Amino acid sequence: MILQLEPSILVETPLGTGQAMFIIDYGMHQNTCWVVALQKDGVIKHFDCNDVILSTNYTYGMNLRKNNFNNKEKSADR
Repeated sequence: MILQLEPSILVETPLGTGQAMFIIDYGMHQNTCWVVALQKDGVIKHFDCNDVILSTNYTYGMNLRKNNFNNKEKSADR
């Protein structure tokens, strides 16, 4: 099943910030695939659901701790 996100969702990925445009669900035995257009160069990439984090949104109070992949790497070093 493919779900088009309307509007798209701003997300953080290991390759940077991007707009999630589609979600592909292959079934209960595989993780969901997110189709993301990267902000820096517009390249379209597919990410496993474990590699996508919702970007901070102060209006809706979402991800206010700014959980991103750079912070995870830094906290793992400690």
